[in-house]
Amino acid sequence: MIKISVSIDVSDLKKAEAFYVQALGCKKVRDQGSNMVVLCVENSDIYLQEKESGSKPLASSSVVRDYERHWTPIHLDFLCENVDECVAKILKFGGVHEGGASGDWGSIAYCADPFGNGFCVINE
Repeated sequence: MIKISVSIDVSDLKKAEAFYVQALGCKKVRDQGSNMVVLCVENSDIYLQEKESGSKPLASSSVVRDYERHWTPIHLDFLCENVDECVAKILKFGGVHEGGASGDWGSIAYCADPFGNGFCVINE
């Protein structure tokens, strides 16, 4: 059996924990050492890991962590009942709303956490 978990690098663990719990409804499972917290949403675990801005994710890489808004081809989608209510919470707790779309299929909001990590909020 294989289980998937998600790891998110952040520069401020307490701020990240508050954002993901209060804005997106994740539940805290446990602290895992002094620089990591485990959250859960439905059946998926999210590991928030505090990593200093400018630190290297790989010893062999010249790339460093940067918490300005960035893009990656892999991102999280949070499914919710009301996109507008969820976006209001995201903004209240320091996230960013960058637009969206809607149609017969529902609504989507393009967002980012306070650390530049992009994600979408989609009607269930």
